[in-house]
Amino acid sequence: MASISTCLTLLPKSRLFTTKPSVSLKFFPGIQTLTSCPTSPRKTGNFFRPRVSFPVVKASLDVGSNSIRPGGAVETDKLPSDVRKRTMEAVDALGGRVTIGDVSSKAGLNLNQAQKALQALASDTNGFLEVSDEGDVLYVFPKDYRAKLAAKSLRIRFEPWVDKAKAALEYLVRVSFGTALIASIVLVYTTIIALITSRSDEDNRGRRGRSYDTGFTFYFSPTDLFWYWDPYYYRRRRLRTDDDEKMNFIESVFSFVFGDGDPNQGIEEERWKLIGQYIASNGGVVAAEELAPYLDLQTTNGAMSDESYVLPVLLRFDGQPEIDEEGNILYRFPSLQRTASSQRSGRKEYVGRRWSDWVGGIEKFFREKKWQFSKTSSSETAMVFGLGGINLFGVIILGAMLKDTAAVTPSGFIKFVTDIFPLLQIYAGSFFAIPLLRWFIIRQRNTDIEKRNQVREQFARALELPDLSLRRKLLSARDMAQKTVIGPDRIVYSTDRDLVEQDYEAREWDRRFREIEKSE
Repeated sequence: MASISTCLTLLPKSRLFTTKPSVSLKFFPGIQTLTSCPTSPRKTGNFFRPRVSFPVVKASLDVGSNSIRPGGAVETDKLPSDVRKRTMEAVDALGGRVTIGDVSSKAGLNLNQAQKALQALASDTNGFLEVSDEGDVLYVFPKDYRAKLAAKSLRIRFEPWVDKAKAALEYLVRVSFGTALIASIVLVYTTIIALITSRSDEDNRGRRGRSYDTGFTFYFSPTDLFWYWDPYYYRRRRLRTDDDEKMNFIESVFSFVFGDGDPNQGIEEERWKLIGQYIASNGGVVAAEELAPYLDLQTTNGAMSDESYVLPVLLRFDGQPEIDEEGNILYRFPSLQRTASSQRSGRKEYVGRRWSDWVGGIEKFFREKKWQFSKTSSSETAMVFGLGGINLFGVIILGAMLKDTAAVTPSGFIKFVTDIFPLLQIYAGSFFAIPLLRWFIIRQRNTDIEKRNQVREQFARALELPDLSLRRKLLSARDMAQKTVIGPDRIVYSTDRDLVEQDYEAREWDRRFREIEKSE
């Protein structure tokens, strides 16, 4: 199998740090990574000038047997759905040409997750790689990469149907619980009336041992619940939420008992997005005090001396501590300093009062939402509470009446109600026990949320009005910030271009550098 390899050498540049891309090309058939070309110091005058080499990509002219073929394994299917969706959203937002750091900061993913997701997407959508003159690896995707991925992956094609099925099941559960309240009231009070009527007939006729049967027959089909079915429920629910409209009675019953779900669902993803975007917009160098408004600290006391709370951020975005000239500890995130986007980074004059204006689209601090007991209105809550009370009262009365008739063998409708009476008791009791328990839990949760929000807000205010030491620390972080934009002019290798052409360009680069060295 014929192959062509390229080895480029560059003069070293003045940089505060050196990044070493660790991209794996195992998903790309016919592409292999080679070790750096052997280099040796070259003597120029009285100085030894080392030649800097970067990882070389070897592309084969032949396509191996492990190539992606129709019907073969789809690498994207191995990713968690959440990671895949967030990665694709970041790729779309950044224009389809990204670095690992771009996706990590935009989607809030850790660097390993972003790298694996980009490799899988590029493999399945005919994306290609670009390598810069400093060894940075960029991922470039075609505009129709989503269509290509959907055509290859059955999982992605069926995901919308699965989501609709889940939404339908959730709605059916909500409808069933509200319907059960109406059904319970009807059954309980119909049985009470039937027992009273039977006793009255028995007293009038003077008979004993008569079975308590009113002639009623009971038939229930699960398909009756679909009378409430609305295929556009969630669409209407969102519209009602936007217009502050009230929910219907069936929904309000479920909301009163079980609530409306976690208001902070998915908020951890938003937290990491905020942190990643804040670091990237500040040139990849920040102080611990700048990260505090987005993290969970119990108190502001001791935060200045103990900065261990930034460790999760360092691990997620591959950060490292550095000491400035004044002895302040700052945190650099090299991967977030290399970007394919030309967005401007924060400048050092944006410190203090103007910090709140500069933050712009990024939230000043991470705010958790408080839990609500129920989104129902006061009138709807009163109606649900009243019907629940009527049902509970009826169950208590019916229980006493059934005990009086325990020696008699009922039949028909009354026998059916007697058999399911324990379920009616559980339903009537839990109808108030569950909301009461939720009320205590929500009260404690909201107290904790309020404390955390207050601490984060205090850190954010400290950044708006920093003292002298904090101001100098923030200015030092802005001075150390860097933002390297990798434009098309800095690309020296691409898997999308002809290999022979790139080999010629590489040799031409090397010839020009040799001429420059000789002229010095």
